[in-house]
Amino acid sequence: MTPAKPDPARLPVHVAIIMDGNRRWAKKRGLPAIAGHKAGVDSVHAVVKAASDAGVKALTIYAFSTENWNRSKLEVGALMFLLQKTIAAYVDELDRENVRLRFSGRLDQLPAAARKVMDAAVARLKGRTGMTLNIALNYGGRQEIVDAANKALAAGVKKVDEESFAKLMYSPELPDPDLLIRTSGELRVSNFLLWQIAYAELYVTETLWPDFREKEFAAALLDYQERERRRGK
Repeated sequence: MTPAKPDPARLPVHVAIIMDGNRRWAKKRGLPAIAGHKAGVDSVHAVVKAASDAGVKALTIYAFSTENWNRSKLEVGALMFLLQKTIAAYVDELDRENVRLRFSGRLDQLPAAARKVMDAAVARLKGRTGMTLNIALNYGGRQEIVDAANKALAAGVKKVDEESFAKLMYSPELPDPDLLIRTSGELRVSNFLLWQIAYAELYVTETLWPDFREKEFAAALLDYQERERRRGK
């Protein structure tokens, strides 16, 4: 019989989430895309708390990809404003939850106002000892690998192995994800953590991201705990 709650002793250490379906959620309701993104923020709050309360050590969420710049200027501008506003308003809650914050991606290409808010939030939460929330912004998996290779070349490195190359990634202090969740039913990884998810367990749900909350997150953890991890063996 499946337990009602995930077993704390068999939790994934690091969970990564592709938060997909905001725009479809809005379209279903005859709303503009930004309404879906705003609704998605509520799911972020709920899932971060659920992961922290469960005992997950690290949570990485895919908030904005390098490809997302190709959306309309209106949507991108609204997303950047929402990002800045959300982070500034979210710091107190993360502080109460003892959550450390970091960001991954080509952050130097983000608007200066957003980077200022991001840097302030990271600095304030630097000493927190609970879960690490890693937000992937202006992120692409191929781009991360290219940037890591260029770091090695710039440093004059002649040869790398998997261990030394992994240290050149955006978030080398985080372990590779044990579980990758994708909402909205799409069966692709969308250029997300391509190096790190080599042996991650994949969990896909038809639920659109704005409807993905504590119950759906617990279901993903339970599904993970029913699997036998082989790691290529």
